[in-house]
Parts: sequence; structure tokens; C-alpha cells
Amino acid sequence: MPTRRTPAPAVALLVRHGRTPTTGTILPGRAPGLHLTDAGRAQAEDTAARIAALKKAPVAVYASPLERAMETAKPIAATLGLRVRAERGLLECDFGKWTGAKLSTLRRRREWRSVQAVPSSFRFPDGESFLEMQARTMAALDRLAARHHGETFVAVSHADPIKAAVAATAGVPIDLMQRLVVSPCSVTALVRGDADAYVLCVNATSSLADLSPS
Repeated sequence: MPTRRTPAPAVALLVRHGRTPTTGTILPGRAPGLHLTDAGRAQAEDTAARIAALKKAPVAVYASPLERAMETAKPIAATLGLRVRAERGLLECDFGKWTGAKLSTLRRRREWRSVQAVPSSFRFPDGESFLEMQARTMAALDRLAARHHGETFVAVSHADPIKAAVAATAGVPIDLMQRLVVSPCSVTALVRGDADAYVLCVNATSSLADLSPS
């Protein structure tokens, strides 16, 4: 009886959206109407060029439906001759009542320590928990990976979902996710498959020419 072969895994290139007017100062969450700055658009163009230089070109580009993610994804897709497909599983965490708050104010709240040190224990008021965000993000990535066995795809998302995806893929507790840095328009590459799950790189902001599974 022939042995059933395990499908080749997919490579997911997770891109954080480019810089916006509130990057580093406000927790924008899912509030609509936030667009890239000129610097953010330049970052997106640069990221598109870096991804286009890969030896194995991505076959699909997905993005969180928020404006800043879609605007980051469009030059990447255009450079590859593809279209952007919206994927709600890549959305930013739902910050509930904290949406739109200044980070300088949130850092003074007692709950901020839990957000940073024990995110598994925290749910944003009237919003999502970090564990729910992680489960949603991983379900989306694994669904896309199953669609693209043996191929590479781009997924434009947000810092916290990407950090949570790295933690899940590396097999480390989500409580360690805040030790990761995911900069605007950085590329994080994960291998996801039926029998494979590992991290190729995190927060890459320069050439991706040598990126390949070992």
C-alpha cells in the first residue's frame, strides 16, 4: 500500500503595516480612518521591493481589512502582479474601551503590567483577550497555509497578532510575546504545515535574499 505523502508546508511572510501618524503614541485598534504617513508609504514600497527580490515569489497577498494594512499590502501585490485579498483573521486585536487611548496614559494604569508581563491573563475591557487574538490569528494562518501548500504567501497584519503568531509557532508561552519586537513594515517569516512549524526570521527590515527553509 503506498505511503501517503505529507503536503509540503507553506511559508507565511507576515508584514506589519507601515508607519501611521499614531505609531508609538496611540493604541488605534480597529478604529477606521487611520492611513499611512508618507514615511509609511515609502516603507511599504521598500518592503514590496524586498519581497519581490525573493527567489521564490509569493503567490498570494492577504491583509487585515483596516486601511493601514491594505495600503501596505497594495504595493506588495502590485509588484508581484497580484491582488490584495482581505482576511479578517489578520485584524488587529480588539482593544475595546482602550481603543484610541494614549500609550503614555495606559502605561500608568495598573493593568498595564499584566498586558506586558502576563498577557495570557488579560482581556481588554469590552474587547478581546490575547489568547482569543492568538487563536484567531493562527486559525487564519493555518487556513491560508493549507490553501498554499508548498508555496509562499504574504499576510499583512499588526504587531500584536504577529508577535502572538511567532510565539505559537515557536512553541513558547504567549506570556513571552512582549519580548519580541515587530517594527513597522518588518517581515516575519513562518513555516506552517501539517508536520512542520518553525520560525525563519522575525522583524527583518533589510534584505530577504537569503531567506529559505534549511
